[in-house]
Amino acid sequence: MTYHGIVHVGGPPAVHELAQLIVTKIAVGPKAANCYLLRDRDSGEQVLIDAADDAPALIQLVNGSLAAVVTTHRHRDHWRALAEVAAATGAVTMAGASDAGAIDVPTAVPLLDGVEIRLGHSLLTAMHLAGDAPGAVALLYDDPKGHPHLFTGDCLSGSEPHGPAPGELLTGAWAGLPDETWVYPARGNDSTLGAERAGLGV
Repeated sequence: MTYHGIVHVGGPPAVHELAQLIVTKIAVGPKAANCYLLRDRDSGEQVLIDAADDAPALIQLVNGSLAAVVTTHRHRDHWRALAEVAAATGAVTMAGASDAGAIDVPTAVPLLDGVEIRLGHSLLTAMHLAGDAPGAVALLYDDPKGHPHLFTGDCLSGSEPHGPAPGELLTGAWAGLPDETWVYPARGNDSTLGAERAGLGV
């Protein structure tokens, strides 16, 4: 099935099957926050990006253990289910270093810019993005068999832009990434950096 990245609260997840990594997207809660479950094909290890809400739905989605839950930023609507999900799955909690103290659930691993998170044979890189929150982070998966994939949190969400101006991100922090880079936002539909650049004329 072709991945489209369109999900609705209470609806089925969307699954993006890459060569080494499987990305499952689900929308939860009254603000329709997107959560992403990443699973390495070889090891079966999993990481969840943003335990935003609806712990039962997320725990069912995980269906086992989690290596980690990464919280993209301190705003409560992106970690409301974190305590329950971490307790049920044994996940290590991670968040941007400057946001860790503002999240009620203790952060086991504070993330600085450039920190790498290994998930089996897959590698994620944290990118610090001050603006929406002091410790906001995006996660980059540079697919060795394809184009990069970028999990942006609220820093680049088409339906609800936050933080640094998107133009600043596209010409600054993410300037070196190609137009084909797939964007997974914290809310709304997926995009590509090329589409975002074209829309902003940058």
